[in-house]
Amino acid sequence: MGQKEEVTQQAAESKKLGIALQSIADLVDDGLLAIDREYRVWFANRVMQQRLPQDDQALQGKRCYEVFESRDSPCHSPLWDCPLAKVLQSGSPTIIYPKYPPGTDAASKRYIKITMGPLRDSRGNINAVLEIRRDISAERELERHIVRGHHHLQALDRISSAVSGLWDLDAILKVSLDATLEIIDGTIGGILLLEEERQRLRYQVYRGLSAKYAEQMQMSLGEGIAGRVAQSGEPILLEDISQDPRTAYPDLVSTEGLKGFASVPLKAKEKVVGVMNIASHAPGQFGADDLYLLDSIGCQVGTAIEQARLYQRLAQGRERYQALLQHALTAQEEERKRIARELHDETSQVITSLTLNLQALSSIAEMRGITDADFVGMLKRTQSLAIYAGNEIVRLMKELRPTLLDELGLPAAVNRYARDTLESQGIEVEAESRGIYERVPSEVEVTLFRIAQGAIGNILEHSAAKHANIKLECNDRECVLRIEDDGKGFDVSKITRVDPSGRGAGVLTMKERANLVGGRCNIKSMRGKGTEVMVRVPLREDMADRER
Repeated sequence: MGQKEEVTQQAAESKKLGIALQSIADLVDDGLLAIDREYRVWFANRVMQQRLPQDDQALQGKRCYEVFESRDSPCHSPLWDCPLAKVLQSGSPTIIYPKYPPGTDAASKRYIKITMGPLRDSRGNINAVLEIRRDISAERELERHIVRGHHHLQALDRISSAVSGLWDLDAILKVSLDATLEIIDGTIGGILLLEEERQRLRYQVYRGLSAKYAEQMQMSLGEGIAGRVAQSGEPILLEDISQDPRTAYPDLVSTEGLKGFASVPLKAKEKVVGVMNIASHAPGQFGADDLYLLDSIGCQVGTAIEQARLYQRLAQGRERYQALLQHALTAQEEERKRIARELHDETSQVITSLTLNLQALSSIAEMRGITDADFVGMLKRTQSLAIYAGNEIVRLMKELRPTLLDELGLPAAVNRYARDTLESQGIEVEAESRGIYERVPSEVEVTLFRIAQGAIGNILEHSAAKHANIKLECNDRECVLRIEDDGKGFDVSKITRVDPSGRGAGVLTMKERANLVGGRCNIKSMRGKGTEVMVRVPLREDMADRER
C-alpha cells in the first residue's frame, strides 16, 4: 500500500471515529464543545446546537464568544473571566458557574455549570479545550426553595421565641412587630386589631408612622387595603400603595410617603383577628417571598393574639371569682358574728335562765319534802340537759367567732381552739408562737384562724393522729402558720376538686382563703407519714387594722 493510500485510509478511519464520537456525544444530556486556542468551535454535540437560535446552530469555525455572548472579544469581567487561556497554560480542568446559560437573556434566571478541561494530541500537546455545559437551574431553584424554607422556619422560630411566655396583649403586639421588621430588614409597619362588636380595624402598635396616621387610619371590613385583607383573609402585595385606587386614605398615605406595601391577615384557626401592614418609602420594596414569609408570621401572631385574649378573659374571670369569693367569705364571717352574738345575747341567756330555774325547782322540791322519785329524777335530768345545751351553745359560739380572737388575738385563739378540740379526744397538742408583739391585720387573723380550724378539724376527723404540732411565727413581712400531725396521711395529688360527697372542700377552701389575702397554702402529706399544712400570708402596711 502506497503512502497516499495510507493517508486516505487514516482520514477515512478518523472520519468514522469522528462520526462515532459525534453519535456518542449526541447521546449525552449535557452540552459538549471543543474550542481551540483561537476560541474557534470545531466540535459541538446535538444538545449544544439545540440550545442556540436556528441561525447559530452551525458552530464549527465560529468563535465561542461571538456565538454565545454576541461579543467581539473574549469574555471578561463583569460577566466572567474566560478561563480558556488558564486551562491551556496549566493543563488543569476548571469549573465556573454563570448565572444564566450563554446565549440567553439574564432575566431568565437560569444557571449553567461549565467544566473546562484540556484536549491533548498524540504528542501530549494541548491544542484545544473541551467544555461540558450542564443546566443546573432546577438544582439551584431547589436549593433556593430549601434555603428560603430554612429562612422562613428560622423567622417563625424567632417570632415564636419572642412571644413565648408573654400573656399581655400589648407586649405580644410590640414584640411581634419589632421582630417582623427586624427579620425583613424593615422600619415601617403596624398591627391593626379587629374590634368584633364594631367590625372595625384600628392600629394598636406601629413603627415609623405618625400618630396622626395611626389614629385616623380606621376602617371597616372591606374598606381600604387592610379592610379587604381582613374580609378576605388573603394577603395583598402592592408595588406602590400611593398609586392604588383601593387605598382608603390616599392623602394620609401620600403625606407619610408610603410606597412599597404588604398587608397580611393575622389568623387564629382561620378566624381573622387583625392585620399586619409593612411599608417602605421606595416602591417595589417587597416581593413574593416576603409576602409568603409575612403571611406565615401572621398566622403565628394571630394565634398568639387569640391566646392572649383567652388568658385575659381567664384572668378577668379569676378576678371576678375571687371578688365573689371574698364577698361570700366576708358575708359568711359577718353572719357568723351575727349568729354568735345572738346566741350569746339571747339563746345563751335563755338557757342560763332555764338552768337556774330548774336548779331553783330542785331546791324547792327538797325544801318541801317532795318524795316523788320520778318527779325529782325528771327534774334533775332536765337540769342536766339544760346545762349540756348551755355548754353546746358556748362551743358553737367559739366555733362561729371565738371571743379570744377578738380579745387576745390569733395565737391564744388558735392555741385554745386546738387544745379544746384535740386534747379532749386524746390527741396531744404542742403549740408555739414567735415574733408576735402586735396585733396583725384583722383579715389576716381571720384567714389564719379559719385555716387553722380547717386543718385541726381534718386532724380530728381523718388523721387518727396521736400528736399535733402548731407553730405560728410573724415578722414585719409575713406570718407563717405550720400545723403538723403524725397521722395516717393521704394522697394530696388526688384532691383536685370538690367531690359530690364534699371530699376536698376543706383543702381547697384553705388554699382559696390564703390566696385571697395574697398568701399561699401548701399541703404536704404521704400515706403513713402524717400531714403538714403551711400557710404564708404577707403583711402589708395598707392591710393594718388601724382601729386596734
